[in-house]
Amino acid sequence: MPELPEVETVCRGLNYVTSGLVIMGADVLLSRSVAFPNSDSTFVQEVKSQKILQWHRRGKYLLAQLSEGYLGVHLRMTGQLLWVKQDSPLQKHTRVRFFFADNQELRFVDTRTFGKVWLVNQDVAPDSIITGLQKLGYEPFDAQFSVTYFQDKLKRCRRPIKTVLLDQGIVAGIGNIYADEALFVSNIHPQTLACDLSSSQIERLHSAILEVLETAIASGGTTFSDFLHITGVNGNYGGKAWVYGRKGQPCRICSNIIEKIKLGGRSSHFCPQCQKG
Repeated sequence: MPELPEVETVCRGLNYVTSGLVIMGADVLLSRSVAFPNSDSTFVQEVKSQKILQWHRRGKYLLAQLSEGYLGVHLRMTGQLLWVKQDSPLQKHTRVRFFFADNQELRFVDTRTFGKVWLVNQDVAPDSIITGLQKLGYEPFDAQFSVTYFQDKLKRCRRPIKTVLLDQGIVAGIGNIYADEALFVSNIHPQTLACDLSSSQIERLHSAILEVLETAIASGGTTFSDFLHITGVNGNYGGKAWVYGRKGQPCRICSNIIEKIKLGGRSSHFCPQCQKG
């Protein structure tokens, strides 16, 4: 699933190519990809002629401020937004199409169909329709996501720290890839209970989260399966990963072999030498 760096990369790309443009029309190819409104014809009619003012990212959600409302997108497992020419071959799993002037088009492509698109009227709060927004914690780069806040959340939690990092209600946008990476950078074993972490470990982890996310954003995210930039370009962070996706390979620091375990139903990659604590 695309995580914060991937969604941020898409958000920046969308702002670069679509800000100020008017949606000339749309076509819904798979009805269940549109979560709201529940009528394809209503969606197409109401999105037509709206100007895209600016795209924002909230957690793993994309939210475009329109001239008369909001367009929300959640890529989920395999969703992609691709900026293409209208006459280019249609990708097999294209679900929604947005048409622009000069033969340009934004396509929502989603192989497994878990992704969703919403169109929200300007008189309605977006989170009243896109209810997942209500459950999100602070953004990692927000001032509110302080070491003090992080310590307060972790000290009362008896779950493994890897599981806690995936809790979008504590910090928004982190997923499996960057949780593994941040734990490696802070030398913390993924099975360590959050409440057992020392203050210094929490400070290291807080710093590592920001460091890893900044590096990944600068690299355009990670392409391990379906993620692509809006122009179809792969993300480059995968080649720089410390542990994620590197089971059986030598650690870049100590040369011990990277291991992989299941934790809370998710895979966790770690170095048994560097991440003893």
